Amino acid sequence: MIDKIKELIAEADAFKAQTKEEVEVFRIKYLGKKGLLNDFFAEFKNVANDQKKEFGQTINTLKKVAEAKVNTLKEELESKEEVKGIYGDLSRPGSPIQIGARHPISIVKNQITDIFSNIGFNVSEGPEIEDDWHNFTALNLPEYHPARDMQDTFFVQTDPDILLRTHTSSVQVRYMEENQPPIRTISPGRVYRNEAISARSHCFFHQVEGLYIDKDVSFADLKQTLQYFTTQMFGKSKIRLRPSYFPFTEPSAEIDVYWGLETESDYRITKGTGWLEIGGCGMVDPNVLENCKIDSKEYSGFAFGVGIDRIAMLLHQINDIRLLSENDVRFLEQFKSAL
Repeated sequence: MIDKIKELIAEADAFKAQTKEEVEVFRIKYLGKKGLLNDFFAEFKNVANDQKKEFGQTINTLKKVAEAKVNTLKEELESKEEVKGIYGDLSRPGSPIQIGARHPISIVKNQITDIFSNIGFNVSEGPEIEDDWHNFTALNLPEYHPARDMQDTFFVQTDPDILLRTHTSSVQVRYMEENQPPIRTISPGRVYRNEAISARSHCFFHQVEGLYIDKDVSFADLKQTLQYFTTQMFGKSKIRLRPSYFPFTEPSAEIDVYWGLETESDYRITKGTGWLEIGGCGMVDPNVLENCKIDSKEYSGFAFGVGIDRIAMLLHQINDIRLLSENDVRFLEQFKSAL
């Protein structure tokens, strides 16, 4: 009897199957209610006492081999079916691919980059974690300068000289340190200021700042560049420059574009004036040029900056700046058709 069981063990171990039906037949033969194992267990009482131990061990071995064989064959066959189901019929329609959407910030940033690329501006980038020199001092904002209070800064507590940049002008400083005029570059990027978060302001936002340095650059060049930008970006060419103050430019001005008063929305966003402020600009202060090892007697230049978030909200009628950073898929899917 024991020899017969050992033969069945070898037979079970060598068994192979091509279908699940064959595996099921094998399982019933060995492990079913009327299978061979039940017959052997029923025969156990008739085995001589001196053979019961070996007989029982042999039956358990047969059971383990049969169960392992069934599990192994089932896994192999299921795996083959899964692969065949995916790759077997190459003529069947493919699964639909979810198309992503560009973020409105990326859309506007790319539009601005394209506009200035057409008139010779390249793109420069720099670190978001800056030092005091590049963010303040080199830009005519020495220590204890009252204008530093205009920007509530996030400083790194372990090192008061390290901070989160408050504008991308720091990128322009780095670019001037490494390149000689003529310089024509824009610096898009994220900046940080310690401001209360609301529908119209956030503690981080996005800017693009432009810089042009060459011989005999005038304020008229600045105005024509901004005129070109607003015409290409908004389809509106009427602008005005209001006197203002920035430590790194002199003279300085606020940039307003005439938006019009054709709709109720126009009245709301321009507060009934028709004019909309989009950024600041001015002629680069000679001290800034000298700090960056550029001869201010030979070269002059202008700089400007606009808020990407504000333009995105304006162009896409977004009424809450917080939507731009919440990663709400329902909001982002609205921009699938945008460039």
